Amino acid sequence: MARVKFIESAEEAQGKAKEAYEKLVAAGKITNMKRALLQDYATYDAFMGWYTSWNRLVEVVGLRASTIYAHAISTTNSCQLCSLFFISDLKALGIDPKDFEFDEKEGLLIELAHQIVKDPTKVSDELIASLKKFFSDSELVTVVGFAAQMIATNNFNSVLKIDVDQRLLPIVDEFKPATWRENIK
Repeated sequence: MARVKFIESAEEAQGKAKEAYEKLVAAGKITNMKRALLQDYATYDAFMGWYTSWNRLVEVVGLRASTIYAHAISTTNSCQLCSLFFISDLKALGIDPKDFEFDEKEGLLIELAHQIVKDPTKVSDELIASLKKFFSDSELVTVVGFAAQMIATNNFNSVLKIDVDQRLLPIVDEFKPATWRENIK
């Protein structure tokens, strides 16, 4: 159960949050995370920058690689809600999240996701050099910037225990929490 109340109706929201809520509902894009974020419009607005970052990432690496990368970040970070969203998205692309082949670029993005989540101060020079075979400096900023946005989203959802959205409940058992932190002291 979420640690904060969700905005459940336009009447519960104030000012810009009310306008945003009404637009999201009309577009069919309201989620539990957005219901929580709308408790504070400035925070909601900041987190909506994720979509700008996502769209640019898709331009740079493509939809398939972007989805694989976001999934790798979210599962390594053990965010149930985000992991389930990307499990759903991978399946929509015809990819089995538990068993799929990836190309060299996708493999490097998966490794970057693992290293950034586990210890961003130890992302290896070798990995960055390998990524530079595929990405310019500007594109690398896009790739790393998206990871930062995704990690912020993961942390928000995990700390506040945002409930899994209704549409994801049929696949909730497909989420397997990461175990790499278990031996960290």
